[in-house]
Amino acid sequence: MRKAQKQQAEELVRQMEEAHDQIRKFIEQGSIVSALELLEECQNGGITLGTLIESTEGEGHPTVVLLEEYCELTYQIHEDLSAGKDINANKVHKLLRQKLIKMTNSLKNDIHVRKEAVFLSYKASMWDSLESVWKAADEDADCDAYVIPIPYYDKNPDGSFREMHDEADQYPAYVPITRYDEYDFEQHRPDMIYIHNAYDNWNLVTSVHPNFFSGNLKKYTEKLIYIPYFVLDEVEPDNEKMVENIKHFCFMPGIINADKVIVQSDDMKKIYVNEYLKAAKSHGLQGRHLDREYLEQKFLGLGSPKYDRVCSTKREDLDIPQEWLKVIRKADGSWKKIILYNTGIASLLTHNEKWVDKIENVLKTFEENHDEVALLWRPHPLIESTMNSMRPEVYQKYMMLKQQYIEAGWGIYDETADVDRAVVLSDAYYGDGSSVVQLYRQTGKPVMIQNVEIRT
Repeated sequence: MRKAQKQQAEELVRQMEEAHDQIRKFIEQGSIVSALELLEECQNGGITLGTLIESTEGEGHPTVVLLEEYCELTYQIHEDLSAGKDINANKVHKLLRQKLIKMTNSLKNDIHVRKEAVFLSYKASMWDSLESVWKAADEDADCDAYVIPIPYYDKNPDGSFREMHDEADQYPAYVPITRYDEYDFEQHRPDMIYIHNAYDNWNLVTSVHPNFFSGNLKKYTEKLIYIPYFVLDEVEPDNEKMVENIKHFCFMPGIINADKVIVQSDDMKKIYVNEYLKAAKSHGLQGRHLDREYLEQKFLGLGSPKYDRVCSTKREDLDIPQEWLKVIRKADGSWKKIILYNTGIASLLTHNEKWVDKIENVLKTFEENHDEVALLWRPHPLIESTMNSMRPEVYQKYMMLKQQYIEAGWGIYDETADVDRAVVLSDAYYGDGSSVVQLYRQTGKPVMIQNVEIRT
């Protein structure tokens, strides 16, 4: 039985207990009709409670057996009162109370409450930030785990919503999906809700559906847990210059509303706590938001599930598309060296048209060497939405480059949701600094960051 159902059962018992006191009072006053009505309500309550328990625990449960005895007792008392028999009010109350105590004890001891965990992922490509946690919950016999992909919108430059996306069909086949419009949060009230998007309405490029803003989700659970969809380069907490570059990640609506925030390391935890305190003060927050001791418990440096997934994925287990293999294999059947070329949002926003020119130069260089090296180009999944919203002046040229590259067919263009496949399949990383770099370093393979200012 889930917690919400257990609470519903306990509320029914409480109402029945209150009714017993009223029944004694009505019998003492001679208000037999009122006593009969309450006895009927108690019997109906017992039937409702029995149906609820049977639906979750199965037929023949000990609590249901006791409920049947309780309903039989209320029926017998009802019949005796209807027949005008002389009935002692205190004895009736005692009999009902004894049955209710047995049934309450059984409800407490014989019915196990199952936990319920919900995982809200808005982009399938970011699912790896939640997957290992979901797997642990799914393997727990006492936990019901739901994966619910939630819709999101691209945003116009003025902040209004544009196109809605639902990527529920892009998750791995082994992940059971529950549609966002088929899960009633008010009814389920899950024990835990996991999110990997903390921006709510602060994101200029995309937005999850407002129903899934962290402030709204907090209404339905006692534990809202945020795990970033990214990993950052490790930074020493006392390196003020480097901390300045990442502090904006430490204070967002989802972090403010979360009960727990899981970050990639203890050093990162220290940075989050320090920067959260500063930002909370500047935003005028009060209470526990300024309590360092509380924040030390809120932020946990347990590591990123992204590391778990990439480290557990083996090349031989990958599902490699035939179109990719045509690019990867040489004429003699051996494999070329595979370079993961990753292009990110931060570099786009910093360098604008120079960034697009750099991509053009890189593609030309790899095309000239494609007999020996296979290029696997994987842009950030929000790159086109970002250009549309924040850099529309470079969008057309970028899209032309992309189309030419795909049509030429000498390289791989990867816009799938599975970043780990690209990381594991490739032999080296080249491209912009991004969260993928930190992930790639976990593999021990070479990493080279491109310099937009340099042309080959």
